[in-house]
Amino acid sequence: MKKLVCLAALALFASTMVGCTQRITDFTIISSKNIDLSNAAQFKRDINRIEGTDTKPIIIFPIGIPNAKEAMDNAIQRVPGCVALVDGVLEHEFFSFLFGYTRYRVKGTCLIDPSLLK
Repeated sequence: MKKLVCLAALALFASTMVGCTQRITDFTIISSKNIDLSNAAQFKRDINRIEGTDTKPIIIFPIGIPNAKEAMDNAIQRVPGCVALVDGVLEHEFFSFLFGYTRYRVKGTCLIDPSLLK
């Protein structure tokens, strides 16, 4: 009987400790900003990839819902003059064991509008 109770407790513990990352989509170009496409020929591609996230805590239950647009905005705002991300990926990640987090993560290469740097 003791073994059965221990096994049930272990199974319950293992089932409450979950986490994973799911790839939502790959994208060629993505932006949440207004872009003047008449200057698109002057846009420069940055050499570094950047990442933006939007994370909400989990305290038994989620405290809010993360937003993919916020993650994208956070990434774009990291680089001056950046108007969009190219060749990137959007992922959803969560981890929970009573406490944890849920998050959207956007990774990509910045597309920079040189006219915004002046």
